[in-house]
Amino acid sequence: MQAGTESKIDIFRSEYYQWVMNIDARFRLRHVATFLAIARTGSVGQAAAELKVTQPAVSKTLRELEEILGVPLFDRTGRRVVLNAAGTEFQRLAGAGMSALAQAQDAVRGAARRGRIRVGALPTAATRLMPDAALRFRAARPNCTMRVSTGPNWLLMNQLREGALDLVVGRMAEPRRMEGLTFRQLYSEPIVGAVRFDHPAAAFDGAATLRQYPVILPPAGAAIHQTVRAWLVSIGAGDVAPEFETVASAFGQRVLARSDAICFISRGVVADALDAGTLRALDLSNPLLAGPVGISLRAGQPPSEDLAELVAALDAVAQEPRD
Repeated sequence: MQAGTESKIDIFRSEYYQWVMNIDARFRLRHVATFLAIARTGSVGQAAAELKVTQPAVSKTLRELEEILGVPLFDRTGRRVVLNAAGTEFQRLAGAGMSALAQAQDAVRGAARRGRIRVGALPTAATRLMPDAALRFRAARPNCTMRVSTGPNWLLMNQLREGALDLVVGRMAEPRRMEGLTFRQLYSEPIVGAVRFDHPAAAFDGAATLRQYPVILPPAGAAIHQTVRAWLVSIGAGDVAPEFETVASAFGQRVLARSDAICFISRGVVADALDAGTLRALDLSNPLLAGPVGISLRAGQPPSEDLAELVAALDAVAQEPRD
């Protein structure tokens, strides 16, 4: 072996040794896995259920991690925990590291022979935009498997930030949930007050109508929650209590079909039913503002070829006329 080559190897060994030694010896993968579960769910109890351990065990592991790092990672508000600035940064970097370890494991086990991308779709995009784009993507990339998850906005954004998802399609999250992420709008979509086709309310009479019939509202954490709540206040209906809170298409449409309920929902979630005539949208005297629907990605991370192809497919479908 040449002297120059030996020197380069020695330098690499020295740098690798220093890198390993910089990691606290108390650090364990369970610390990171526990932290990420709490960050995803916003709850020690839900994290414990996800990890199949006790709540005291989760609390103890989190305390150990915060002692190792020397900083708190969450702000405590009652039973809920909210990521602070340090926690958000640790989630982004530690999540990426865990994702890389999982990919390395899959590679040596032979699971990475096919490409794989992981997508989160909010309900407004899961009905038409995402399925149509997925079919277009499959035609261009037949050797890539796409895993599509749905869920509340806050959960999908947490999963995107930590690297458990590669891309999220839907409405832009509130600013504090977009830290470390980017958003690019594809189109704008309204929120509607949907009812069954033969609903007894012929016209919408503001707060009076909402006090006469059951109301379904988006829950806290949904991307349109604040928009709908602000609109209700603007028409004097801020005190209206919902019968149900959901943005789930199947549940909402079943309830609408069997009751006189009014459901405030992104039009894309119920577009097929509106077009088919099984549901109709009330003519709101003071209409809700439309909101952007688009693509969220991790900031500063160039997309893979497969991910770039999916983004192109989403762009193409978004530009097609929406019937």
